[in-house]
Amino acid sequence: MKWIDTHSHLDAPDFERNGLVAGDLIAQSAITNVAMSVIPAVETSNFATVRELAHAHHQAYGFGIHPLYVPRAQEADLAELDAQLMQHRDDPRLIAVGEIGLDFFVPELCTEAMREKQTAFYRAQLKIAKQHMLPVILHVRKSADHLLHALREIGSHGGIAHAFNGSEQQAMQFVEMGFCLGFGGTVTYERSQNIRALAKSLSAEAIVMETDAPDIPPQWIYATAEERAAGKPQGINSPLELPRIGQVLAELRGVSPEAWAAQTTANATRVLPKLKALL
Repeated sequence: MKWIDTHSHLDAPDFERNGLVAGDLIAQSAITNVAMSVIPAVETSNFATVRELAHAHHQAYGFGIHPLYVPRAQEADLAELDAQLMQHRDDPRLIAVGEIGLDFFVPELCTEAMREKQTAFYRAQLKIAKQHMLPVILHVRKSADHLLHALREIGSHGGIAHAFNGSEQQAMQFVEMGFCLGFGGTVTYERSQNIRALAKSLSAEAIVMETDAPDIPPQWIYATAEERAAGKPQGINSPLELPRIGQVLAELRGVSPEAWAAQTTANATRVLPKLKALL
């Protein structure tokens, strides 16, 4: 049984602040059958970090400019992304352009100026990804229709709509364009009824697993505001949680964890083709 964590920010400072070492987490997760984690970059300043981390611990990575980092990004960063993709085009561990996308949830990103800048960077990165014939890893937050509109205009080599939380209609449009949808810790909460219903009803070929570590902790490590105020520490999400998250989703769908691991691994290698050789 092999799981793939298709989205894990293992370079995030949250791990070090909590005394956790990325290499140790990767080694421990391998023991629990997590065969691979994909580490997406968020801005040009961490391109080298994610690449070195992936090579040091036999993982995969992507280069991209995350919408949360677009406010401080410059036009030169797009040229740097293009140049880095060209420089490392023969690197088998560079498997995607990401994390890119649009975030229309965070208030400071929803001003007219920031929406325009986000859209410009997203469209430019789609074009760069298409030029380099790489799939994309998309950040989707209150922005599915806008992402889809640009995909129709520009085209893509498919990829993953990460942490998907849109409608079934939007989900099907991504799938028709060659994307899988990423599901993680959110499905472990009974109150996440819409996400759980979607994860249960979608075609088995449409879903990949992810943690978004250190974010989106599953229910069993989440501490409420009241619990944190009382001294309970917030759990830190990591690839170690993926098998249990996968088991929850398998139970929702009425299949065995073994079958679900095999299915979602096959899905991941289909939409991120360079993964297959790494496994």
